[in-house]
Amino acid sequence: MIEVLRNRTYRALFSAQVIALLGTGLLTVALGLLAFDLAGDAAGRVLGTALTIKMVAYVGVAPVVAALVDRIPKKAVLVGADMLRIAIALMLPLVTETWHIYGLVFILQSASATFTPAFQSLIPAVVPEARDYTRALSLSRMAYDLEALLSPTIAAVLLTVVSYNNLFVGTAIGFAGSAVLVLATALPRHPSDQESGTFWQRLPAGALVFFRTPSLRFLMLTNVVVAAGTALVLVNSVVYAKGIFELNDAALAIALGAYGVGSLIVAVNVPRLADRIGVTRTMLGGAVVVVGGLIAAIAVTILAVTTSTGWWALLATWLVLGMGSSLISTPSSRLLADASTPANRNLVYTAQFALSHSCFLVTYPVAGWLGAVSLPIATASLALVALAGAVGAFRIRRRAIVLSQYWENTESRIGR
Repeated sequence: MIEVLRNRTYRALFSAQVIALLGTGLLTVALGLLAFDLAGDAAGRVLGTALTIKMVAYVGVAPVVAALVDRIPKKAVLVGADMLRIAIALMLPLVTETWHIYGLVFILQSASATFTPAFQSLIPAVVPEARDYTRALSLSRMAYDLEALLSPTIAAVLLTVVSYNNLFVGTAIGFAGSAVLVLATALPRHPSDQESGTFWQRLPAGALVFFRTPSLRFLMLTNVVVAAGTALVLVNSVVYAKGIFELNDAALAIALGAYGVGSLIVAVNVPRLADRIGVTRTMLGGAVVVVGGLIAAIAVTILAVTTSTGWWALLATWLVLGMGSSLISTPSSRLLADASTPANRNLVYTAQFALSHSCFLVTYPVAGWLGAVSLPIATASLALVALAGAVGAFRIRRRAIVLSQYWENTESRIGR
């Protein structure tokens, strides 16, 4: 996997991604603490709304912006998005009302929704060999998992000597480092052979592949499971840490770090596991783990709300949820690759980006708004959402196996 870093251009782009991810991780912690300062125990509702706005930007704004900047050189797009993110990060410490958070988050995430597709479209041109491209994708996933672990840890250390507002400065530094690396790197002019037409013309084609392909319908349902588990962690960790357990600011970073540790432990081992038992079985195992983790979270939440105890049980539960989510997410791109062709691969991956993020448009409000009313009810609701997704995924996979066996038996009879 590490061999792909010998490619100088990819190494620079990967470094830019890592630095930007670290900045984003500091932003996640700082935003949670800012929301708690402004809204107290209703911080979960504020974060739920902010994260829902993020998903709206990803699902709705990204295609529009992508169409607008399609003819602009990728370097200008990436650096421009980073510069906008720097400006917003430096403005966030100045907010005094929750609606300020919503407006700034919308702009920042629209910039991120511009940066991410442009960045991803460069990688196939920079690493054209299929095997190296797969390694690059795996390395990118590892970067996300390491960020989930390292960013909260770095934030926890920084919060012992500075206030959380200074974390926004760290976020801006991360985006600035990304912009500098992109500026210093020679990028290909035409990073990929994209389909003709606008995003809105391409998106339905990818979605149609999803709806007619059993493995991708299976993937869509497992996306629901991941969204349910992730929403509880990202939206309500600050409520548990500061509102229920009444711990210091560093406790939020520790809680998010526990989730990242679980994800990283699994991500390192998923390639071998998927090769041994198969991709769909690995993902189904992850769905079971997430559902089990959410059921455990119900008990932990009831215990915490009634007795203000169970902090270590919460961290263990977050660890399990991180492991389950990684079991699903890490090998999922192999289903996309198997179900697509070189002609429609970009369409299928684009559909996955939009459809997977659309799941959070449901789970973030459930975690935030319902959690502000009753945290145990919100947790139970997310567990039911995850269970529905897992059951649906099991049924699709079972139906696909039955159909496969039927056609094998039919072909066998015809052959005789």
